[in-house]
Amino acid sequence: MPRRPQERTDHNCSNLRLPTRGGLYAGEFAKDRCNRNVRVNGQLVFGTLALMLNGALAGFGVAFPPEDNLRSHLDRGRLRVVLEDWCPPFSGYHLYYRSHRQMPPAFALLIDALRYHEGAAPGLT
Repeated sequence: MPRRPQERTDHNCSNLRLPTRGGLYAGEFAKDRCNRNVRVNGQLVFGTLALMLNGALAGFGVAFPPEDNLRSHLDRGRLRVVLEDWCPPFSGYHLYYRSHRQMPPAFALLIDALRYHEGAAPGLT
């Protein structure tokens, strides 16, 4: 098992293609004020988090999806966390927008969904 983010390059890791940027996602890690972005080579590249999760469940290698996408699989022992000490907890959603008066209805629905989603960060207002 890798003990540092850089050691992921020695393992068969899945990649995620970012649709908005076209490139592959570099895993983001942080520990003791030390930040690391690590790109890996792997035999599989997925276009969605759901497909990446399915690949991990099928044993196709190390994946790096957000923890909230795989919590039930962790709880049931289907997957296990690697580099847990390098993965700080998610602090919540941060949304920036120009004005409450000009907010499109779809954006207002998104804010409501995030605010009332089970487990949402308590500071979202």
